[in-house]
Amino acid sequence: MQKYLLLLLPICFLSACDFSKQPAHTPPQLKADSTSISKSQYYDHLYGFWLGACIANWTGLVTEMDKIGNIGEIQTGDFYTRENWGQADQPSIWGNGIPSDLSPTIDFVLRSKAEVWGADDDTDLEYMYQHLLYANQTTILSAQQIKDGWLKHIKKEEENFLWVSNQKAFDLMQEGYLPPTTSDTAYNEHYEMIDAQLTTEIFGLFAPSRPDIALQMAYLPIRTTARENAAWISEFYVIMHALATPIDTSKNINQQLQSMAAQARLHLPDSTYAAKMYDYVYSKYQEGLPWEQTRDSIYQRYQVEQKDDYDITSQNLYCNGCFAAGINFAASLISLFYGEGDFKETIKIACLAGWDADNPAATWGGLLGFMNGKKGLENIFGDSLSNQFNIHRTRQNFPKGTDTFEDMANTGLTIIDRVVIEQMNGRVAEDQNKWIIPHFKN
Repeated sequence: MQKYLLLLLPICFLSACDFSKQPAHTPPQLKADSTSISKSQYYDHLYGFWLGACIANWTGLVTEMDKIGNIGEIQTGDFYTRENWGQADQPSIWGNGIPSDLSPTIDFVLRSKAEVWGADDDTDLEYMYQHLLYANQTTILSAQQIKDGWLKHIKKEEENFLWVSNQKAFDLMQEGYLPPTTSDTAYNEHYEMIDAQLTTEIFGLFAPSRPDIALQMAYLPIRTTARENAAWISEFYVIMHALATPIDTSKNINQQLQSMAAQARLHLPDSTYAAKMYDYVYSKYQEGLPWEQTRDSIYQRYQVEQKDDYDITSQNLYCNGCFAAGINFAASLISLFYGEGDFKETIKIACLAGWDADNPAATWGGLLGFMNGKKGLENIFGDSLSNQFNIHRTRQNFPKGTDTFEDMANTGLTIIDRVVIEQMNGRVAEDQNKWIIPHFKN
């Protein structure tokens, strides 16, 4: 990564930096040096984020919950391998013996210019949070603003595309509770599920090159549904998204991803299963094992043997905790490391790795889509893809039921203008169409 990364995080994510409490919303002390970021280039990357997330999300839905292992009442046979790509899709745990209706084979699901991408739970709440920041003209959402947004934009009746911790938090909001009580372990028994990961990575993009600010912005949205390891894992993804800027064209994407991941790892407390999962998966990648062998070993280590205090199996949950933040974090790291920055290869591995496959796929699809940008993604797929997004497929009461990636990217730029000024003590150089962002000083 560029030299600014060494300035950015020398101490902040070590134990001396305590993010366990709600941080003050005052801008940190700043160094005189700064990063300059082109807004026009960032627009292309924000567009790529939404497009990449949709490609990966809908591709991942083909294999979502197809393979979760053989523990408990629900069993799905052997895991997929790379040979399954392009072959017939197999039924999911809730498929009643019927494969996905999205694609008869395990392959990329794309939408042409004449079609529309549908919202899903991997993109719709991030859309909602962007809208809430924009509509409330704020950089830090309050508990009341989050609650009001959830109650306005999420349907109370099924099918409302909420599950586990998200659904429980929504139920608690309807009873009058506010975040972060909605993830309090005394009220929300699902606090270790994957939910916050799906909804908060975008906060990293609202604070380009400044993970310290991104974590402040994401703190309460994450703790709307997550605590402990699930919250730290969600923050790992937020940090990686913040560190994706600026793009260093002198290095390949994989070099940048390796550096970003190493920086984000410092935020995971060493004693947690999240940190130990990261270290374990990375060690297997460094050994040169095939990704399938690494995947099989994390299944054995964490779901069969329950190593590193990962005790989900002993809790006797539905589908053996196939929605849990932990096992899905381990699976997502496999696709991150072994995908080596290649968009297609990363999404293929994420979709074949197992468990809640569309979620890791959408996470890395969004990040790699951001890093490649709109133009880069269309070069990868050799075609112009749909720019339309139907948010009302899963949510409600937005000004536009079908939005465009152009307008969504422009909304993001407006939010970042405010973040740069109010949270970073930076400057929007309108005459040069760029942001001047001071470096973080711990």
